[in-house]
Amino acid sequence: MRAWLDRDVGPVHVVRALTADLPVGRIARPVRLLRHRLVRGLPPALPDGPLQPPGTAPAATPKPLPLRNCDGCDRAIRAAHPGALCRDCRREAVTVVVG
Repeated sequence: MRAWLDRDVGPVHVVRALTADLPVGRIARPVRLLRHRLVRGLPPALPDGPLQPPGTAPAATPKPLPLRNCDGCDRAIRAAHPGALCRDCRREAVTVVVG
């Protein structure tokens, strides 16, 4: 019974596992029946750490890009490299080149 409680199974679940679907009539060896149910019905041990759905790895959160100043208007933007333009300056650059 201690192994059940060590695996965070409450006493209500232990009682249900021992008393559910008992045979009708006289039980010849009740101690063997209880031992069998305690050993065979023992739930698996919980893993250490937080529980995750099977087949999923812990997702690594990507670091945000560093803040830089737009070369066109000096607005703060997130960009991977220096010399980047903000959305508005890129749109203006495209319309000037195309139009």
